[in-house]
Amino acid sequence: MECRYYEMHSSSSTFDMKANGSSIAVHPNPIIAGDITRIISSDIEWSRLAGCSVLIAGAAGFLPTYLVEVVMALWHHPALTGNDPPRVIALVRSEDRARAKFAHHLQNPGFTLLVQDVCTRLPAEIRPDFIVHAASPASPKYYRDDPVGTIGPNTVGTQHLLECAANVDAKGFLFFSSAEIYGDLPESMIPTRESDAGVLDPTDPRNCYAESKRLGEALCIAWHRQFGVAASIVRPFHVYGPGMRLDDGRVFADFAAAVVHGRDIALLSTGTASRSFCYLADATEGFFRILLRGESGTAYNLGNPECEISIAELAEILTALYPEKGLQVIRAARKAEDPYMPSKVERSCPDIGRLRLLSWKPSIDIRTGFRRTIDSLSCGTLP
Repeated sequence: MECRYYEMHSSSSTFDMKANGSSIAVHPNPIIAGDITRIISSDIEWSRLAGCSVLIAGAAGFLPTYLVEVVMALWHHPALTGNDPPRVIALVRSEDRARAKFAHHLQNPGFTLLVQDVCTRLPAEIRPDFIVHAASPASPKYYRDDPVGTIGPNTVGTQHLLECAANVDAKGFLFFSSAEIYGDLPESMIPTRESDAGVLDPTDPRNCYAESKRLGEALCIAWHRQFGVAASIVRPFHVYGPGMRLDDGRVFADFAAAVVHGRDIALLSTGTASRSFCYLADATEGFFRILLRGESGTAYNLGNPECEISIAELAEILTALYPEKGLQVIRAARKAEDPYMPSKVERSCPDIGRLRLLSWKPSIDIRTGFRRTIDSLSCGTLP
């Protein structure tokens, strides 16, 4: 795939201040702006990013978008970085989608758009101080249609980014893995610790994602041990929040979409499976704590065990959030042509003791988090 590299682009009407003669933008969505302000106000060692470039692979994706917003928000808080703000290199595949999502940053000299496939080696002139690898399909609806495209970013893409990290002696490398790497676990291993391991059948088409994430983790450990790359790993458990795609295909996104559009929530299973839901702002703070303070060669669970509920309970909570809409939970059968590939895991809940040692603690409850999510999706300012 052809690589296109941009320093600055276009214009935006959403600016609030000047730095070095260039405009700096605030996010136009007030809920997202509030989340970013809260993250910036935490006790994270933002000074470690002073004067640094942060390459974020998959930058226009759901989880990494908040990482971009936080780094760019440091331009509003010069005291946190010693008047030397960090820069973002946003690696994306879709230029149009990235331009729409980051229109408010395109005139900032600290924002660079790099358009290429993560499975292609980076241009030699790209020499980031920190690398975050979050480029990967994350919804089961893509695993059936494009298993090869699911495996590649987590394996070949990881290898290329680790090579870059070694070549430039990067200060930090964060690989986005997944709770799915644990596979099917016995009840005795739930809540799940990072040292636990369950069963994954590599011949199950759904496991193209989990198996490639496992190999991505192994690559990080190998490059850390053999070449000294400061690579850490995060394993997110069911993160939701503003900016998630309504057509994502995962059940919590389907429920949110139903509420946004004023439809009854269709429960396509028994609803007894339970998941731990973590709000995106809480998760993003955790990502930065791992990147800046995490131990190299180490994996960290990230989730909110205090927010573990069944799928049926989640459906009831979301309909009750907006009583004025008069929504109900209805039972329905999944259509044969539905591309979703159901998980065999009945319960998923993390032990987050390791991440707590980095002073991380999620604080947003399910009702507050999903209300913020749905309200942000309803306001019409998300591309």
